[in-house]
Amino acid sequence: MNYGGRGPAATVRCRQCSASITAMPGARAVQCIQCSCVTRVAGCGRPRPGMPLVPHMRPTPNFGGGRSKKRAVLIGIKYTGRRASELRGPINDVKCMRYMLTERFGFPNDCVLILTDEERNPTRLPTKDNIRMAMQWLVQGCSFGDSLVFQFSGMGAQVPDDDGDERDGMDEAICPMDSFHQGPILDDEINEAIVRPLVHGVKLHAIVDACHSTTVLDLPYQCVISKSTGCLRWRDERPMTGAFKGTSGGKAVLISGSSNGNSRPTNLPEPCATIGAMTHSFIRSLECEPRTTYGSLLTSMRNIIRQGGNCNLQGPIGSSIGKVTNFSGVEEPQLSSAHKFNIDCEPFCM
Repeated sequence: MNYGGRGPAATVRCRQCSASITAMPGARAVQCIQCSCVTRVAGCGRPRPGMPLVPHMRPTPNFGGGRSKKRAVLIGIKYTGRRASELRGPINDVKCMRYMLTERFGFPNDCVLILTDEERNPTRLPTKDNIRMAMQWLVQGCSFGDSLVFQFSGMGAQVPDDDGDERDGMDEAICPMDSFHQGPILDDEINEAIVRPLVHGVKLHAIVDACHSTTVLDLPYQCVISKSTGCLRWRDERPMTGAFKGTSGGKAVLISGSSNGNSRPTNLPEPCATIGAMTHSFIRSLECEPRTTYGSLLTSMRNIIRQGGNCNLQGPIGSSIGKVTNFSGVEEPQLSSAHKFNIDCEPFCM
């Protein structure tokens, strides 16, 4: 079948369970509905330099609302109806993040764009195309003094790298609600969409609560603990190929969860509202210590993750949530950046 002049769909075999999967035209990878594994689509490589990421998409998406110096895109996906992969927590992650951004960090309500699979407006559903347009909306026309936030709570995935820019040989990806048909969004594309456009004086904080999300923005430097000193230090993650993964002068920081990839949805009583473990640790750390540094924030988050248990967030949303569920399989929250900075002294501010 030919889809809108974009060519025929392709059929590939899942690299894990060998199920037959239909890949839409232009998809570089596709997710298996049986086992959720992501498989690369042969013959569909990275677009040539200078080509738009999504040629058929309008270049200036407009979601309405304002365009203040503080803008956010918050995405939460439960994958409703997918019994083997339905998650508990992503919608509450988004609600709690919005409350924190608007009440504590001064983000205008009309500049916080929310995409969830509970929305009735089709333009606010977290489909692959809508997420792509939301990323464009977030960074479009960014200028000195802008503070941007990108949040994703849902499923993450890995797929073998095809262009040699991954040290571990695997691309990371986030899975839209239609990833079983349209495929996931790979880290190469996310980097090009919301990292590369950041000019001097613009800062982006990405909060990703998903498995396989440690390097999902493809940022050049990862914060790790030195084995010799026990202190936080930067590890160079720049591609061996020399591919540029930084910004255009701005600041980009990713806070994410590392996972063994073997996570499964947590079965909890139906009346028990939940929040993701990584998101809970991030918000709780900032509630306990509003004026913190990046290093202290990361340490606090890791301590909270180890404790687990009940949710104790403030505000009308957090107070109604009973449990913390580790739906993303988070073992240790991670931090990566487009540039090196003094992580123990640099104040955290969105």
